[in-house]
Amino acid sequence: MQQDIRNSVNKYKEKDIELSANHSKKFKALLHAEFPQEKSKKINFKWLSIAASVVLLISLAIQFYPTDTIVAPLNQNNTENNATSKKITLGGISPEFETIEKYYKNSINLEISQLELTDENKEVIDGYLLKIAELTKEYKSLTQELNNNGVNDSTIDALISNLQLRLQLLQRLKKQLKQLKNLNTNQNETQII
Repeated sequence: MQQDIRNSVNKYKEKDIELSANHSKKFKALLHAEFPQEKSKKINFKWLSIAASVVLLISLAIQFYPTDTIVAPLNQNNTENNATSKKITLGGISPEFETIEKYYKNSINLEISQLELTDENKEVIDGYLLKIAELTKEYKSLTQELNNNGVNDSTIDALISNLQLRLQLLQRLKKQLKQLKNLNTNQNETQII
Protein backbone atom coordinates (compact mmCIF):
# COMPACT_ATOMS: atom_id res chain seq x y z
CA MET A 1 0.00 0.00 0.00
CA GLN A 2 2.86 2.28 0.31
CA GLN A 3 3.21 4.52 -2.67
CA ASP A 4 5.52 7.31 -3.41
CA ILE A 5 3.46 10.46 -3.43
CA ARG A 6 5.66 11.99 -6.12
CA ASN A 7 4.62 9.30 -8.56
CA SER A 8 0.96 9.90 -7.76
CA VAL A 9 1.31 13.61 -8.29
CA ASN A 10 3.19 13.14 -11.56
CA LYS A 11 0.49 10.76 -12.88
CA TYR A 12 -2.38 13.03 -11.84
CA LYS A 13 -4.21 14.68 -14.70
CA GLU A 14 -6.65 17.44 -14.16
CA LYS A 15 -10.16 16.83 -15.33
CA ASP A 16 -11.59 19.50 -17.50
CA ILE A 17 -14.56 20.73 -15.59
CA GLU A 18 -16.29 23.75 -16.96
CA LEU A 19 -18.27 26.00 -14.73
CA SER A 20 -21.46 27.63 -15.86
CA ALA A 21 -21.25 31.16 -17.19
CA ASN A 22 -23.03 32.73 -14.24
CA HIS A 23 -21.37 30.51 -11.63
CA SER A 24 -19.49 33.42 -10.01
CA LYS A 25 -22.70 35.45 -9.76
CA LYS A 26 -24.50 32.56 -8.08
CA PHE A 27 -21.57 32.07 -5.71
CA LYS A 28 -21.56 35.75 -4.76
CA ALA A 29 -25.32 35.68 -4.22
CA LEU A 30 -25.01 32.65 -1.93
CA LEU A 31 -22.11 34.28 -0.12
CA HIS A 32 -24.12 37.47 0.45
CA ALA A 33 -27.08 35.41 1.62
CA GLU A 34 -24.95 33.59 4.18
CA PHE A 35 -22.88 36.60 5.26
CA PRO A 36 -24.80 39.79 4.63
CA GLN A 37 -22.62 42.86 4.47
CA GLU A 38 -23.46 45.64 6.82
CA LYS A 39 -23.43 49.11 5.44
CA SER A 40 -20.24 50.76 6.49
CA LYS A 41 -21.06 53.72 8.61
CA LYS A 42 -18.97 56.69 7.72
CA ILE A 43 -18.16 58.48 10.94
CA ASN A 44 -18.22 62.21 10.67
CA PHE A 45 -15.21 63.67 12.46
CA LYS A 46 -16.06 67.27 11.65
CA TRP A 47 -17.37 67.91 15.15
CA LEU A 48 -14.16 66.50 16.60
CA SER A 49 -11.99 68.90 14.59
CA ILE A 50 -14.17 71.83 15.70
CA ALA A 51 -13.83 70.74 19.34
CA ALA A 52 -10.04 70.44 18.97
CA SER A 53 -9.89 73.94 17.49
CA VAL A 54 -11.90 75.37 20.37
CA VAL A 55 -9.65 73.65 22.94
CA LEU A 56 -6.56 75.00 21.15
CA LEU A 57 -7.92 78.55 21.14
CA ILE A 58 -8.85 78.37 24.82
CA SER A 59 -5.42 77.04 25.81
CA LEU A 60 -3.69 79.79 23.80
CA ALA A 61 -5.92 82.41 25.40
CA ILE A 62 -5.11 81.12 28.87
CA GLN A 63 -1.39 81.00 28.07
CA PHE A 64 -1.12 84.56 26.79
CA TYR A 65 -3.76 86.32 28.88
CA PRO A 66 -2.07 88.97 31.01
CA THR A 67 -2.61 87.97 34.64
CA ASP A 68 -0.99 91.10 36.09
CA THR A 69 -4.17 93.12 35.60
CA ILE A 70 -6.40 90.62 37.38
CA VAL A 71 -4.84 90.91 40.84
CA ALA A 72 -5.40 94.34 42.35
CA PRO A 73 -3.82 95.33 45.68
CA LEU A 74 -6.24 95.90 48.54
CA ASN A 75 -4.18 98.48 50.41
CA GLN A 76 -0.74 100.10 50.55
CA ASN A 77 0.77 97.48 52.89
CA ASN A 78 -0.36 94.75 50.55
CA THR A 79 1.36 96.57 47.66
CA GLU A 80 4.72 96.33 49.42
CA ASN A 81 4.20 92.62 50.08
CA ASN A 82 3.28 92.04 46.42
CA ALA A 83 6.41 93.87 45.28
CA THR A 84 8.64 91.66 47.36
CA SER A 85 6.79 88.46 46.46
CA LYS A 86 6.92 89.16 42.71
CA LYS A 87 10.71 89.29 42.55
CA ILE A 88 12.08 87.46 39.58
CA THR A 89 14.74 84.90 40.38
CA LEU A 90 16.73 82.63 38.12
CA GLY A 91 14.40 79.75 38.98
CA GLY A 92 11.33 81.85 38.21
CA ILE A 93 12.30 82.42 34.58
CA SER A 94 11.78 78.87 33.35
CA PRO A 95 11.69 75.31 34.67
CA GLU A 96 15.11 74.63 33.15
CA PHE A 97 16.67 77.55 35.01
CA GLU A 98 14.87 76.46 38.17
CA THR A 99 16.48 73.03 37.83
CA ILE A 100 19.91 74.62 37.30
CA GLU A 101 19.50 76.95 40.26
CA LYS A 102 18.32 74.15 42.57
CA TYR A 103 21.18 71.90 41.46
CA TYR A 104 23.86 74.49 42.19
CA LYS A 105 22.32 75.71 45.45
CA ASN A 106 21.86 72.15 46.73
CA SER A 107 25.41 71.25 45.69
CA ILE A 108 26.77 74.35 47.43
CA ASN A 109 24.82 73.59 50.60
CA LEU A 110 25.97 69.97 50.49
CA GLU A 111 29.62 71.00 50.13
CA ILE A 112 29.30 73.47 53.02
CA SER A 113 27.63 70.86 55.24
CA GLN A 114 30.44 68.39 54.56
CA LEU A 115 33.16 70.77 55.74
CA GLU A 116 34.92 69.67 58.93
CA LEU A 117 35.92 72.72 60.92
CA THR A 118 39.03 72.25 63.05
CA ASP A 119 41.53 74.61 64.57
CA GLU A 120 44.07 73.85 61.82
CA ASN A 121 41.77 74.59 58.91
CA LYS A 122 39.62 77.35 60.43
CA GLU A 123 41.54 80.18 58.73
CA VAL A 124 41.39 78.52 55.31
CA ILE A 125 37.67 77.84 55.62
CA ASP A 126 36.96 81.38 56.85
CA GLY A 127 38.82 82.85 53.87
CA TYR A 128 36.83 80.79 51.40
CA LEU A 129 33.53 81.45 53.17
CA LEU A 130 34.24 85.21 52.97
CA LYS A 131 34.73 84.88 49.20
CA ILE A 132 31.52 82.85 48.96
CA ALA A 133 29.68 85.50 51.02
CA GLU A 134 30.89 88.17 48.57
CA LEU A 135 29.68 86.05 45.67
CA THR A 136 26.33 85.57 47.42
CA LYS A 137 25.97 89.37 47.75
CA GLU A 138 26.85 89.71 44.08
CA TYR A 139 24.22 87.05 43.26
CA LYS A 140 21.60 89.05 45.17
CA SER A 141 22.58 92.24 43.32
CA LEU A 142 22.37 90.37 40.01
CA THR A 143 18.91 89.14 40.99
CA GLN A 144 17.93 92.74 41.77
CA GLU A 145 19.32 93.79 38.38
CA LEU A 146 17.21 91.06 36.81
CA ASN A 147 14.14 92.53 38.51
CA ASN A 148 15.00 96.10 37.54
CA ASN A 149 16.15 95.60 33.95
CA GLY A 150 14.15 92.53 33.04
CA VAL A 151 15.29 89.17 31.79
CA ASN A 152 18.34 89.27 29.53
CA ASP A 153 20.99 86.77 28.55
CA SER A 154 23.93 88.56 30.15
CA THR A 155 22.31 88.70 33.58
CA ILE A 156 21.23 85.05 33.37
CA ASP A 157 24.74 84.03 32.33
CA ALA A 158 26.20 86.06 35.19
CA LEU A 159 23.83 84.41 37.71
CA ILE A 160 24.73 80.91 36.48
CA SER A 161 28.45 81.76 36.44
CA ASN A 162 28.16 83.04 40.00
CA LEU A 163 26.62 79.76 41.16
CA GLN A 164 29.27 77.78 39.26
CA LEU A 165 32.08 79.85 40.78
CA ARG A 166 30.75 79.35 44.32
CA LEU A 167 30.58 75.59 43.77
CA GLN A 168 34.08 75.54 42.26
CA LEU A 169 35.43 77.50 45.24
CA LEU A 170 33.92 74.99 47.64
CA GLN A 171 35.34 72.08 45.67
CA ARG A 172 38.74 73.77 45.66
CA LEU A 173 38.42 74.33 49.42
CA LYS A 174 37.58 70.66 49.92
CA LYS A 175 40.64 69.68 47.89
CA GLN A 176 42.86 72.06 49.88
CA LEU A 177 41.50 70.69 53.15
CA LYS A 178 42.36 67.16 52.02
CA GLN A 179 45.89 68.27 51.18
CA LEU A 180 46.18 70.03 54.52
CA LYS A 181 44.91 66.94 56.33
CA ASN A 182 47.37 64.71 54.43
CA LEU A 183 50.18 67.12 55.22
CA ASN A 184 49.26 67.09 58.93
CA THR A 185 49.03 63.29 58.89
CA ASN A 186 52.47 63.01 57.26
CA GLN A 187 53.96 65.43 59.79
CA ASN A 188 52.47 63.45 62.68
CA GLU A 189 53.89 60.23 61.26
CA THR A 190 57.36 61.72 60.91
CA GLN A 191 57.23 63.05 64.48
CA ILE A 192 56.25 59.61 65.76
CA ILE A 193 59.16 57.96 63.91
